Amino acid sequence: MKKISVLQVNKFYYPHTGGIEKVVQQLAEGLNDKTNMDVLVCMEKGKTKTEIINGVNVIRAGSLGVLFSVPISIIFLWKLKRLSKEKDVMHFHMPFPVGDLGCLLSGFKGKVVVWWHSDVVRQKLLMKFYRPIMEKFLRRADVIIVATQGHIDGSDVLPKYREKCVIIPFGVDPMIWEKSSEYLREQIPTKRENVQMLFVGRLVYYKGCDVLLEAFRSVTGAELTLIGSGDLEAELKERAKQAGIEDRVHFLGAVDDEQLSRAFADCDVFVLPSVLKSEAFGLVQIEAMAYGKPVINTNLPSGVPYVSLDGITGLTVPPSDSKALSAAMQWMVDHESERMEMGRKARERVEECYRMEDMLNGVLKVYEA
Repeated sequence: MKKISVLQVNKFYYPHTGGIEKVVQQLAEGLNDKTNMDVLVCMEKGKTKTEIINGVNVIRAGSLGVLFSVPISIIFLWKLKRLSKEKDVMHFHMPFPVGDLGCLLSGFKGKVVVWWHSDVVRQKLLMKFYRPIMEKFLRRADVIIVATQGHIDGSDVLPKYREKCVIIPFGVDPMIWEKSSEYLREQIPTKRENVQMLFVGRLVYYKGCDVLLEAFRSVTGAELTLIGSGDLEAELKERAKQAGIEDRVHFLGAVDDEQLSRAFADCDVFVLPSVLKSEAFGLVQIEAMAYGKPVINTNLPSGVPYVSLDGITGLTVPPSDSKALSAAMQWMVDHESERMEMGRKARERVEECYRMEDMLNGVLKVYEA
């Protein structure tokens, strides 16, 4: 049977880091042998180039730079129009205004699949201009994929397109799955003086790390490690110093895969304190849960509280509520047996709901349909 020809479209691609970029790479590499797939993205800045990455053909359209998180690329529109002529399906990842516009201008007559990752939350000025294009593009789309029901219910946009939506949960990265399985087989329980709390993510406005540090001030019997870099790194380090907790808070910056794996293995609790629905899922939740770690997350109107479940695989608190977050962290310190049981159920939830094979098969079925 002839393979379906697919063009996957996003802002950026590996080695650019981000949750969406990780999903695009997983789909491209995971479905590369079952489809004829190319990937079209933009350069953050620079001239157009084409390269093969882990067997995937990646076209990076030249860009003048990034404005309001959107690459400025005229050649992207031309590349999209040309490449679309050879494809059965074009698969777009949103939000990406240039991608929406490119599809509408391309004259493409085939099927359009959208993976809706999150609403545009902060760029309200941009939305005034983008909203009409986005709505027209969503009307053009044949299928809209979301990772949880929360993506639909919490969106300002998707409810009117509910009949087009298909829920396909994300899958835990195969390397994380393999390393976590090895860790769980070989782990030796040890009694430690302090419970180890872990945050992983970019140090940016919507991640809520300022709330996390404020909450941690009154937590006893614990240490906190933050992995990641971003615009707020220096400010957060200064906050920790002023709060007098710098001896219990460790900033590791960006780390490699081996260091990240070790951090998941070494922690007792994973904390995702995000404050805005820009955090639409939190892939790091399922990575921590694969290691059998309970999660403290926030009750955002997005997919976040659908991943780790309150009272089952962790605790869920109101966003931006430092007192509630502090109480949840202290509860984890004070209730060791319950904490460990939540971790066991977290691993079971990943096994049941967040397998990479299920995500890839779900997307392939959408293409075939």
